[in-house]
Amino acid sequence: MNSKALLNTNELAEDHSLGFNLEGDVNLFAVKKDGKIYLYKNSCPHLGIELEWVEHQFLDASNALIQCSTHGAQFIIESGECVSGPCMGQALSRIDFHIDDKGMLWIT
Repeated sequence: MNSKALLNTNELAEDHSLGFNLEGDVNLFAVKKDGKIYLYKNSCPHLGIELEWVEHQFLDASNALIQCSTHGAQFIIESGECVSGPCMGQALSRIDFHIDDKGMLWIT
């Protein structure tokens, strides 16, 4: 994946998530919690399927955990670790990024 500006961090509200499609077949999502942004590949470690069932909705009803819509697996936002469901002990794939001085989030 080439370096690419994904979003302005102001576009992502606290306790919300956004999904992105890159290069036609790479799906990612970002979550903002406690002022920090976390970026993951949109793929459940259980079946390799996308996590959301509604566009940009990757969090559970309380916005406390990432949730897979297919089997209800739940993941810690900060680490991607599965804490409930069929993929216990596995984790989401974290994507490296940096934020420039204008608030743009860049993936590398």
